[in-house]
Amino acid sequence: MRRIGVTGHRDIPDELDAHVRAAIRTAIRAALRGHEGPLEALSSLAAGADQLFADIALTCGAELTVVIPSGDYEDGFTDPEELARYQAFRKRATREVRMDYPSSTDEAYYAAGTYIADHCDRLLAVWDGRPARGLGGTGDIVRYARARGKPVTVIWRTGVERP
Repeated sequence: MRRIGVTGHRDIPDELDAHVRAAIRTAIRAALRGHEGPLEALSSLAAGADQLFADIALTCGAELTVVIPSGDYEDGFTDPEELARYQAFRKRATREVRMDYPSSTDEAYYAAGTYIADHCDRLLAVWDGRPARGLGGTGDIVRYARARGKPVTVIWRTGVERP
């Protein structure tokens, strides 16, 4: 089975939305093309890039594997719409992997991100190229994946700042 994972920012500027969607769709379709068997898409389903990736992956016919950082992960969703999307994607997942952390901490997020990086053939990074704002942020996961020789596709546009 071929595997594609995601790491990315929660806040994607409006001017990047169409670009990010198109790039994710292109990467997933490329992973599906020319390979027998299903494509596994790994995501923690955080708001923003993770949920966008999950939506596109499922639409393209990939199987979704949800990587949950902690036992209380759902409590971190303060926006009811984002929580509803998380719950809906989780129900559609083929597989669920739960990190062994009771609480949502930076360490739990890092563990989930490194799990995704370790278990995919390619990592998509919706990333502005800047350092992570906390342990387990997108910059940390990109650095981790690259240090292990994992192919990383960065999706962003030069000159666009995230909120």
